[in-house]
Amino acid sequence: MTILVDDPLWPAHGRLWAHLVSDESLDELHAFARRHDLPPRSFDLDHYDVPEEALPRLVDGGAQPVGGKELVRRLIASGLRIPARDRR
Repeated sequence: MTILVDDPLWPAHGRLWAHLVSDESLDELHAFARRHDLPPRSFDLDHYDVPEEALPRLVDGGAQPVGGKELVRRLIASGLRIPARDRR
């Protein structure tokens, strides 16, 4: 079981955002998010969008920091990735 978080590179709403994923299951991801007070609305089909200022708390809580390419590679390998064509 590994929870991964990438670098906060995505600008929106006046801040930078990162992605939080599990390389094993959505249940694991949701449980981690609940333990770290991430709002359910920040879930986007296969990941949570997390603001830059939450990263230290998430890493202290066990999330493994990785680059964006590594995060996507491991998300695809897990079978949890939702392709862009299948998004809203």
